[in-house]
Amino acid sequence: MTVRGEDLGLASDLPDLVEFLSRAGLDMEDTEVVVSPLIDWRGGGPEYWGPETRQ
Repeated sequence: MTVRGEDLGLASDLPDLVEFLSRAGLDMEDTEVVVSPLIDWRGGGPEYWGPETRQ
């Protein structure tokens, strides 16, 4: 996960993502993260965290 150009680490589930966002100063609930236009989901989404891109 990258926030403002800084690599924060690899999120493996939604709670990880929420924690990284909190460390970056963005306090959001799981439900907010899922629909936020601030999140650019690449190769998956809030319900898919597999190693390969979802088709």
